[in-house]
Amino acid sequence: MQAAIPRILVVGGNGFLGSAVCKAALARGMQVTSISSSGSPFKTPKGHSPAWVSKVDWQAADALKPATYSHLLPSVTAVVHTLGTLLEDTRYKKALSEGNIAALAGIVASSVLGNGASSNPLASGEGRPDSYETLNRDAALSICEAFVSSKPTVPLDGPRPFVYVSAEDIFRPFIPARYIETKREAELHISQRMAGSTDHRAVFIRPSLIYHPHFRPLTSPIAAMLDLSATIHRKAPPSLPTPSSFLRSLASTFPSSPAPQPPVSTSPLDSVANALTIPPIHVDHVAEAICVAADSQRTDVQGVVGVAEMRELIGWSQKGQAQADVHV
Repeated sequence: MQAAIPRILVVGGNGFLGSAVCKAALARGMQVTSISSSGSPFKTPKGHSPAWVSKVDWQAADALKPATYSHLLPSVTAVVHTLGTLLEDTRYKKALSEGNIAALAGIVASSVLGNGASSNPLASGEGRPDSYETLNRDAALSICEAFVSSKPTVPLDGPRPFVYVSAEDIFRPFIPARYIETKREAELHISQRMAGSTDHRAVFIRPSLIYHPHFRPLTSPIAAMLDLSATIHRKAPPSLPTPSSFLRSLASTFPSSPAPQPPVSTSPLDSVANALTIPPIHVDHVAEAICVAADSQRTDVQGVVGVAEMRELIGWSQKGQAQADVHV
């Protein structure tokens, strides 16, 4: 039986990363359906609608309510879940797109100093619609359960991929720990749900800082500094002490807590060390890697996919790296 034209469902397709996935998938000849709470097509920060937008099937749905989107699942060959938030105060997205440094700094400070920094389950956002638990974990688990339970109506040439956009642990302590903890909790539950399945394949995309010079201008100077740091660390002789090695050594001197281990048990110092050594990645490169992972024929792509693996999937080369550095 001949395989059908790939059709992917992008959860959050009108967002920053989701829109890049939609665009990249169309360029690869895929059919694309996007679901979001509004169902509105993607627009640039200046309110423009690119030509490719007309080729996407934009649908309104609630990720936590399968009845609003379950009818779409049998006809798709893969699901890409891009829905999530770096801060519970989602106004940060507008501040990033507008390049408003003062507003962004205030939102970050409020999030870190407020209840978002607490790891106490009683202070968590369980049940709140704008919380890390809801947006980063529960929404993905709801989509995953509905996807696995659906019966495909299209011919397939491999297991149907569920691609979950997770993250590298690079933002602590500047971002509340619950951000990365809920990402890891989602990965764990998705892995457990798909354990032993031959009809589905779980992929966890873990980007570092995702940047774009036009859609999120504030990310470009940060990306340039982190890219320089990663390059220096990569080229440093193994015998030479580096800032990241010092931070990891310092983190190892702190005693571990006797309490039950959280999903992320390393020190925030390790997270800072990760930020210094893992290079940032352009949103279009993340989107390209996601599209490769969403190909039902790529059964070799499964589990955790970090920045290095993403670069391999898209054919990263030294020439490409030099071009990206200039772009930053």
